[in-house]
Amino acid sequence: MKKKYILFLLISFFTISLSAQTLEQARNLYANKEYEKAAPIFEKYVKSQPTNGNYNLWYGVCCLETGRPAEAVKYLETAVKRRVASGQLYLAQAYNNVYRYEDAIQCYEEYIEALKKRKQPTEEAEKLLDKSKADFRMFKGVEEVCVIDSFVVDKASFLQTYKISEESGKLYTFDEYFKVTGNHPGTVYETELGNKLYYSETGKDDLLNIFSKNKLIDEWSKGTLLPENINATGNTNYPFVLTDGITIYYASDGAGSIGGYDIFVTRYNTNTDTYLTPENVGMPFNSPFNDYMYVIDEYNNLGWFASDRYQPEGKVCVYVFIPNSSKRIYNYESTPHEQMVSLAQLRSLKDTWKDKTEVQEALQRLESAINHKPQERQVYDFVFVIDDQRTYHQLSDFRSKQAQEQFQLYQRMEKDFKQQESKLDQQRQAYTKGNKEAKAKLTPAILDLEKRVRQMSLELDEQAIKVRSIEKQ
Repeated sequence: MKKKYILFLLISFFTISLSAQTLEQARNLYANKEYEKAAPIFEKYVKSQPTNGNYNLWYGVCCLETGRPAEAVKYLETAVKRRVASGQLYLAQAYNNVYRYEDAIQCYEEYIEALKKRKQPTEEAEKLLDKSKADFRMFKGVEEVCVIDSFVVDKASFLQTYKISEESGKLYTFDEYFKVTGNHPGTVYETELGNKLYYSETGKDDLLNIFSKNKLIDEWSKGTLLPENINATGNTNYPFVLTDGITIYYASDGAGSIGGYDIFVTRYNTNTDTYLTPENVGMPFNSPFNDYMYVIDEYNNLGWFASDRYQPEGKVCVYVFIPNSSKRIYNYESTPHEQMVSLAQLRSLKDTWKDKTEVQEALQRLESAINHKPQERQVYDFVFVIDDQRTYHQLSDFRSKQAQEQFQLYQRMEKDFKQQESKLDQQRQAYTKGNKEAKAKLTPAILDLEKRVRQMSLELDEQAIKVRSIEKQ
């Protein structure tokens, strides 16, 4: 009997020791932000002691940080009821991620008041409060857009799902276009004429930034960094430009994002040679998850964007929608909250269908786009219009030897012109980023170069007229 009692004590001691060790391990994982590994251990503890405030906090945070905010809410609410420090902060974040913005705002405000009473800093909490208020304003303006289909695909090859027309340009991965090996996260957009690139690569602070290149006669110009109001904060990637040449969509995980990558839009102002202040395109395109690669195929009247919302690791959902000619939003005041959340999250595509005929026509266009076999683009040495009937693509097209020689001179002038134009663009970029002293130093050079570029443009036009005149004699 005595031996059995001693054995029982040993087993009990071992179990308690193992349990404590496991909890300690979980807390270490938690401290190191290894939430995925810590979660199952904390889940076991919270099930054994459902009212323990710390267990609820730790497990709730693990749920929140591993993309399960709805599950996190229950446990974080218990932690707050048990008055666990920082519980309100995490609960506010969870509320925000499940579109309970009014609850999130109230929770942040109470947390900030508690910090003030303890005479602790409130700056970070106030930033989160401001973000929650901004997200709430966005939620009130969910766009009424018809999403006709979606495809869950491997993230590594998601661009292959985009079946856009040749008239809308081409999309590539960075590795594919620049023929490099590795796993570069950047993407490349080439305009429909193949004369300009927008692409993302690592720039300042080891973050992804968007650059552009112009096609010279037989080579590409050096990459030009887009302005700071685009590459302002965080990573910037997934560029796409409409055929108007001035409207650019891209994704950023920096300031103004609901969470992860968000889709933004801006337009080039030709009068000031700058881009307008970027705008978040809002919900349902953006969410607390990563949303990106927004494309409008004007030829097929179809839009595309990708999101990893509610997707397992390595997967992404590509949505296809009908672009609106002007933005329409749902009536927030008359729409039940749960329905508004469903529309913002795109839980049901059919809930976005208002006109069945419009949907059927769009689905037919989508099917045609998917089955379309793009024509193989012919590679020309150049494109030079002689008149309405003739366009030359190689030197042998010229019938006049003198016209051919004058065209070769035209090519050299064009190359010089584009090089100077690229140099001017780079100086303008440096001017916008420079301080007062740097701007004063750059101004004379920019004005001089602008004058030179204008003169070169006139000379180039005159040379083109001369080539055509000689060839048509």
